[in-house]
Amino acid sequence: MDALMLARIQFAANISFHILFPTITIALAWVLLFFKLRYNASLDMKWMKAYQFWVKVFALCFALGVVSGVTMSFQFGTNWPGYMETVGNIAGPLLAYEVLTAFFLEATFLGIMLFGFSKVSNRVHTLATVLVAVGTSMSAFWILVLNSWMHTPAGFEMRDGVAHATDWLAILLNPSMPYRLTHMLIASGLTTSFLIAGLSAYRYLRGDQCASVMAAMKTGVYAAAILIPLQIFVGDLHGLNTLEHQPAKIAAMEGIWETEHGAPLLLFALPDEEARTNHFAVGIPKLASLILTHDSDGEIAGLNSFERHPPVAPVFFSFRIMVGVGVLMLLVAWSAAWMLRRNRVPKLMAWSLVAMSFSGWVATLAGWYTTEIGRQPWLVEGVLLTADAVATTVTSGMIAGSLAMYLTLYAVLIVTFITVVFYLARKACDPQPLDEAAHSSSAVAEQVKGD
Repeated sequence: MDALMLARIQFAANISFHILFPTITIALAWVLLFFKLRYNASLDMKWMKAYQFWVKVFALCFALGVVSGVTMSFQFGTNWPGYMETVGNIAGPLLAYEVLTAFFLEATFLGIMLFGFSKVSNRVHTLATVLVAVGTSMSAFWILVLNSWMHTPAGFEMRDGVAHATDWLAILLNPSMPYRLTHMLIASGLTTSFLIAGLSAYRYLRGDQCASVMAAMKTGVYAAAILIPLQIFVGDLHGLNTLEHQPAKIAAMEGIWETEHGAPLLLFALPDEEARTNHFAVGIPKLASLILTHDSDGEIAGLNSFERHPPVAPVFFSFRIMVGVGVLMLLVAWSAAWMLRRNRVPKLMAWSLVAMSFSGWVATLAGWYTTEIGRQPWLVEGVLLTADAVATTVTSGMIAGSLAMYLTLYAVLIVTFITVVFYLARKACDPQPLDEAAHSSSAVAEQVKGD
């Protein structure tokens, strides 16, 4: 492979690993706040037990997210100098704001969340949880503003080949930002919900059926049951926005080669980019046009009408993986919610939740590949080609060596993370039903009352 392709693979590997952990922490911070507020209101120790377990998972994800984010940012200088040279006036400040919220706000108050419950007042501890939750969401906001701007740039002008900001409000509120931000925040909520439900089901199957486990399981399942239909609705709006601003990406997602009215929705096909056709296509007539234009005879531009378009097969299949996992999430979440409402936890349901523990990761990565590969060959849509941003002084051998190192390290870290999370779940087993011990800690209760 040439240096360009290797550099793209390396960045994709780094960001694929990195995104896994913010996808959990963004929503988990708010779930922790929910647990803390329920505890403050009821003094029921099951909520504090749930908080104490999941704050450990949050800290682990936060640490891995920060470390992997640092290595990813180095690549802007080593592999992609053309990126900062061209759009650094816009990307630089946005990345700086993200670093400020991640390192100064989140990291500072995370220490109080982890170690300060018995050392600070309950109000201060709750405030720390609020600030960490706000910090994680603000970090996501800045990153998604930049990412959205790369897809739908606005509020700038080019001077001597360099982008200069002319309207920061237009940059912040670029055309795709509201849809992309909402879509990602809900994806984080679903990822966290299934992780909470899955690990709680795992503890339940191991005999830990205390009140805190059941409270966490219900929280995860009910949140997922609410969020997945909302995600489907937001995804539809996001698709309409993409059709307006990036029609070539939509054509690749749908596998449409020729512009047509009443385009079918392909359930399966094997896109052949060389022959510019699809093999073994199975579709539903006119449904793609109906979904994308809300008109069964609506026109959708085909790939052949664009001078540049993304690689079709990766975008086509990653989009279907995302949708397929989303449908599976809907079925599992709604069936589990129905059973939990009747206080039933059959083993099949519990094992289904365990199997879906990391389904959010699969859907998030598939969606991320859809949108990022779908932007190619542009790094910044209509402004900077990916090939024009890659370093010319870094050889293929150098990139291949560091890529092999990254992939090995990330594989070890992923396995280690999953192993540690399930280890924490096994070690957290509490044989005493917390209903009997809900108010056994008089010191803690008095602290909360005193506050």
